[in-house]
Amino acid sequence: MARAAAKTTVVYGIPNCDTVKKARVWLEEHGVEFEFHDFKKAGVNAPLVKGWLKDVPLDALLNRRGTTWRGLDEDVKASADSEAGAIALMIEKPSVIKRPVVVVDGRLKTLGFSADQYASLFD
Repeated sequence: MARAAAKTTVVYGIPNCDTVKKARVWLEEHGVEFEFHDFKKAGVNAPLVKGWLKDVPLDALLNRRGTTWRGLDEDVKASADSEAGAIALMIEKPSVIKRPVVVVDGRLKTLGFSADQYASLFD
């Protein structure tokens, strides 16, 4: 029988990302049940990204250090200076989103992977 207080956890990312792999392994090893949402296959939409932005600043969510960002044209990068432009870019190219995005009970709780941060969130 499931516990009434069980949290709904969704991990958003791409399966071949090393950081996402580390996060998924940690969660599995610690018995945390989660759903995995593959950015590449399932994508993201504006309401989802806007919801995340209620919990984290845009500069935290948009990964300006990754290879996807570095490969963008300068005009595309410039369009991400506005929130609307950044959201449009994240929908078009979800690989520019810092990952994994970990959402618990509908709220973004953490970006990236830190064992200490995950331990405080889930243990």
